[in-house]
Amino acid sequence: MKTGTPAPAAAELRWTKSSYSAGNGGDCVEVADAGTAVLVRDSKRPGDAFLTVGADQWAAFVRMTARD
Repeated sequence: MKTGTPAPAAAELRWTKSSYSAGNGGDCVEVADAGTAVLVRDSKRPGDAFLTVGADQWAAFVRMTARD
């Protein structure tokens, strides 16, 4: 995982906010699929830095959080 500052290409990506953000005042993260990586940013500060996570690591994270 590494941090990065938004590049013009990052601004053009389709960012998705968690469906869980509506009930807590909108404080949440957004993610964008960048092909081989997933970008993660603070939804309240979209112009600030974001995290870059490998697609395989993101898939493992999602599988782990979806377990009952």
